[in-house]
Amino acid sequence: MEVRAVSRYLRMSPQKMREVTRQIQGLNALQAQAVLAVVPRKSARLVAKTLKSALANAENNKGLKPEGLRVKQAAAQSGPTIKRFVPKARGSAGPILKRCCHVSIILSDE
Repeated sequence: MEVRAVSRYLRMSPQKMREVTRQIQGLNALQAQAVLAVVPRKSARLVAKTLKSALANAENNKGLKPEGLRVKQAAAQSGPTIKRFVPKARGSAGPILKRCCHVSIILSDE
């Protein structure tokens, strides 16, 4: 049985988020929580929050025990980009892209 949790519109680039989601893919859910607890990055805190939500979904909605779950898929897709401009030399403007991402975690008991 699969359980999923999605965090949307997180204010971090998907590239930075994917570095952390690759680390936990395929691990036991409790091991993944332990790994994320020691990674000193903002993205690790956001992924840990999503993983905690997926574990709560499994326990409360499906009646599954967290010990038997593993991270089947952890992915960070790109979300909308906020575009801003900063003044540059000789009257021109330079773009600033503030990227967002969506993190989805799928847990499986197989």
